[in-house]
Amino acid sequence: MKLLKRPLVNIIKEHLIDYPTPINFNYWYNFGLLSGICLGIQLLTGIFLAMHYTPHVDYAWLSVEHIMRDVNYGWLLRYMHANGASMFFICVYVHLLRGLYYGSYKSPRGLVWCLGVALLILMMATGFIGYVLPWGQMSFWAATVITNLFSAIPGIGTPLVEFLWGGFAVDNATLNRFFSLHYLLPFVLLGLVLLHIAALHQEGSSNPVGLHGGDIDKIDFYPYLYVKDLFGFMVFTVFFSYFLFFDPNLLGHPDNYIAANPMVTPAHIVPEWYFLPYYAILRSIPDKLGGVIAMGGSLVCLALLPLVNTANVRSSFFRPLHRYSFWFWVGNAFVLGWIGGNPVEDPYILIGQVATLFYFSYLFLKIPTLGIVERALIANKLARLMNFK
Repeated sequence: MKLLKRPLVNIIKEHLIDYPTPINFNYWYNFGLLSGICLGIQLLTGIFLAMHYTPHVDYAWLSVEHIMRDVNYGWLLRYMHANGASMFFICVYVHLLRGLYYGSYKSPRGLVWCLGVALLILMMATGFIGYVLPWGQMSFWAATVITNLFSAIPGIGTPLVEFLWGGFAVDNATLNRFFSLHYLLPFVLLGLVLLHIAALHQEGSSNPVGLHGGDIDKIDFYPYLYVKDLFGFMVFTVFFSYFLFFDPNLLGHPDNYIAANPMVTPAHIVPEWYFLPYYAILRSIPDKLGGVIAMGGSLVCLALLPLVNTANVRSSFFRPLHRYSFWFWVGNAFVLGWIGGNPVEDPYILIGQVATLFYFSYLFLKIPTLGIVERALIANKLARLMNFK
């Protein structure tokens, strides 16, 4: 028994207690741990909800109502799982933006960054599948619209859609498949998280000023820096509790409280709020296949940042030009989210197209160009200093 305990204790000591942490960590670094806590909440609540959920088109919506009304604290489990998905995406998005701002994707953490992008894509797939399970109006029609996008793939599109549906329409086989995948994928997600953490601890955590290795002072995570994570967790708990106990339906869509009806199409079909920017990118391209490529590319291109970045300096703390571009890009993401929730009509189409163009131009044009410009400015400044001396 002691032989079994010792490796576990050593792992905990190495990765949680004695882990060397940069001394200048700020509160933006809390969101990695908060994302892990959200994943744990989703796993636990999902397992308990699965005990009462019925993956059948005739009973799925009723089983959700049964959970809400008849199961002891079922309302709490359901609201915690539904709002927990939103909290999960909030934490992951902030974690992603922090990495972009401080240049955490630069060498030697390219693998850590790419694993993080893979986690985001898998999260989105899991979240979308879970959105279908309540079998409300928005669930059914969102599943119909999104799965139909695969039909744009030349040659294999239609057979692929029929494979996803398990037939020729979104029906009982689709719901069963989605339920199985939604139960399985979070455990795959957990495995990727462990790989993400292992890769991170292999190279060491980044820091706000972008220094690496022996250039930055480090201290043990416990007992010096865990208090920041503890404080962040308490603030997060208060924030989560507001949605959980006071406004649990704020982040959802009211049409999902209507049972799915294939004969009645909602006036405006929209996904959950955390998909809206990508939905806006999809709709901004007039061609169906082009829209699918643009939406997928908006995620995949994030993994290319370690390759396209040309700056010698990691952190935006020392890069004022990039800092302004970054915040414009963040504001642009909010614009895309707003566009994704509006009807496909003027002027929203034009605004969405401009915002989509800016989204990709920042990643593929501004990031590499700013690095070259900054290096030229630094070289000119050094030359002037040398001439002055």
